[in-house]
Amino acid sequence: MTTEIGETLLDVDGLKQYFPVMSKGIIPRHVADIKAVDDVSFTVRRGETFGLVGESGCGKTTTGRAVMRLYEPTAGTVTLDGVNISALDNKGMREMRRRMAMIFQDPYGSLDPRMKCGDIIGEPLVVHGLTNSRTEYRDQVQELLRVVGLSPYMYDRFPHEFSGGQRQRIGVARALASRPDLIVADEPVSALDVSIQAQIINLLEELQEEFDLTYIFVAHDLSVVRHMSDRIAVMYLGRIVEIATKADLYENPMHPYTKALLSAVPIPDPVVERERERIVLLGEVPSAMRIPGACRFHTRCPIAIDVCREDDLGLEEKGPDHWVACHRV
Repeated sequence: MTTEIGETLLDVDGLKQYFPVMSKGIIPRHVADIKAVDDVSFTVRRGETFGLVGESGCGKTTTGRAVMRLYEPTAGTVTLDGVNISALDNKGMREMRRRMAMIFQDPYGSLDPRMKCGDIIGEPLVVHGLTNSRTEYRDQVQELLRVVGLSPYMYDRFPHEFSGGQRQRIGVARALASRPDLIVADEPVSALDVSIQAQIINLLEELQEEFDLTYIFVAHDLSVVRHMSDRIAVMYLGRIVEIATKADLYENPMHPYTKALLSAVPIPDPVVERERERIVLLGEVPSAMRIPGACRFHTRCPIAIDVCREDDLGLEEKGPDHWVACHRV
């Protein structure tokens, strides 16, 4: 990464995203909550890529959407460049949305099949009033197509005429259209072939350098996250259990869940692969409706002790810029 990393751009504090569970019947009652994100806090610095990793269902995508206010957070604050966007009304949020964008996971479902490629990319320009004429609008859209590696002459094509990788490039171009400060990339390569994944990752890195972008990069592929990210947060069952720089996290993981995740990443050296220790977690991830008390990882943790079942420990700094939520560290 050659982009210079600066002051804090995004500050997320105590973010909670609960989804109510209603009983069936003539008069539905609120019987429980799915605690998809439960008291998550982190900061993202201007110009960096902040990775968010964990198993399916751990709350990564929900965190990204709550930061964007695609979901209305249940509690907590999200501050972008000094502005508390959690407290903004619809008009204020509309103005702030120009500075935020999202790249969605599914390149097939995230594009309107009835709209032409140029109109999909150009929609943010219209919504935010960033062009003054039809000619300027078309020129900007064609320039965005060129920037993401597509031909400007594809302007009038429909999504079904593109491959998966090309559709994701259209999604990237749409995210770039309003020249945002922050882009939330929600598993942007997981639905693509491996060879295409590398192209999209390289594109995202080039665009970050060219446009001084800041990313929240959501993924479950630890190899991709290691390549893309400057700092990484590991999530488990709606909580962040460890935050560190990518070098520190991969060379010195502290939380037992992080160690288990990293032990599952294949290593191309067969000798090292045979000799290294694999950590196999027993049991299943508990339901987000019935989260274990105290440390929520204790039901699967191979080193849990009594205090882990009795006391919930928040993130504590165990080294320079290395935060861990674990009694055993």
